[in-house]
Amino acid sequence: MTEQNPKPKKDHWFRDWLTYGQSFWIGAGIPILIIAVLAGLLLPVLSRIKQVTQGQVILYCAQDQDFAEPILRDFEKETGIQVRAVYDSEAVKTVGLANRLLAERAHPQADVFWGNEEFRTRQLAAAGVFATNDWTTLAGYLRMRMLVVNTNLVKPDAVPHSLSELTKATWHGKVALAYPLFGTTATHFLALRQAWGEPRWREWCRALEANKPFVVDGNSVVVNLVGRGEAWVGLTDSDDIAAGRREGLPIAAASLGDDTLHMPNTVGVVQGAPHRANAERLVAYLNRAEVKARLAQANAFDPLQPGDPRGLTVNWDALLADQLGVVQELRQIFLR
Repeated sequence: MTEQNPKPKKDHWFRDWLTYGQSFWIGAGIPILIIAVLAGLLLPVLSRIKQVTQGQVILYCAQDQDFAEPILRDFEKETGIQVRAVYDSEAVKTVGLANRLLAERAHPQADVFWGNEEFRTRQLAAAGVFATNDWTTLAGYLRMRMLVVNTNLVKPDAVPHSLSELTKATWHGKVALAYPLFGTTATHFLALRQAWGEPRWREWCRALEANKPFVVDGNSVVVNLVGRGEAWVGLTDSDDIAAGRREGLPIAAASLGDDTLHMPNTVGVVQGAPHRANAERLVAYLNRAEVKARLAQANAFDPLQPGDPRGLTVNWDALLADQLGVVQELRQIFLR
């Protein structure tokens, strides 16, 4: 019996392909379709989030919020860039933000630092916080360390005109100052040590502490204490005196002459700023003549007059090198 060849099977590849495709779309295609639909819905949202993130600038601001906010709102209106501002507290003015910037150097969160005095900005610059030391003063304007006097309690001819007078018995228990480990008070004390020499400065600090001053949290507290008559005179900043006068406090400012410390505002772009282009626009805006004039009109600082004023000349490099040891000594003298 002869073996017959079997009939060749028909090629069913097309039907198999359709069957596979059907099972694919049922098993895997539906989830992919869902993902595609969701992606289509989410893309505009993600794009919007990206636009919002790119359209902002993060500002660490040591300037008083009352002065800064109107300026920042106008910047937002002009540029469409949202300013997210973080402000400092009165008690540790500038120091809190400075420490935060130092802690964030490896992963910067801020774009711009707006300082209200020069020392902390120079300290941050020396630590590499700013892009290639990319900071500047708001030139032509400054604040001053001054005496604030209660005009109801101190007659014009009795107003002290030097820091050495504050250690006299006349002013025992009548002087107020901010704790000299922070803010402009600390910078002033450091600059005085440099100008006077260590022996005279230490003797004055100890005599001032022995005269039982009010040591309080911040320069505005000094002004309020003097305005209420709890203290008769105080060491503070010119802008805080102006604010107290606007509130109707019976106070006046008195110059410290050669012992005056002049304090310009500063602005700097942070190294590795997440929104550098926006940061540069904000810095340029704050440096505008009309913006600085507005801040001066609000008494945030004062325009520098020709030939004015006399005061302390500071060697900033030496001050930075000495500051840690001096602060420790101040902590020991002005115990709280």
